[in-house]
Amino acid sequence: MAESGPVSDTLWDEFHALVNMTSRELRDWLSTDAAGEETEEVPDRAGKRTGRRVLGILGKRRTDLTEDDARIMEQVCDTVRSQRDVSRDPRAGGDSWRHGLMSMGHDPLKPA
Repeated sequence: MAESGPVSDTLWDEFHALVNMTSRELRDWLSTDAAGEETEEVPDRAGKRTGRRVLGILGKRRTDLTEDDARIMEQVCDTVRSQRDVSRDPRAGGDSWRHGLMSMGHDPLKPA
């Protein structure tokens, strides 16, 4: 298949393989992670900016993706790859490591 638009076939496939949380799972996680004892963020602004961007990308058709979306997708793929060695035990990084990855849509404990 020919590559078209700002997102190549390779990036599209890698992003969707590494972002293993559904839109609903990610939205729920961002809301939970952003909820504090004293305050809770507005649902559409909950969570880290990158996580919100990933959520937006998951809700788009490939033909609607922008150059900026492609940069976020590349950033997420690079980060997940650098922090997630395939030989590494998914529990090896601890809670804060896992939560950081989950805020980008990748749950290392989720079965492949």
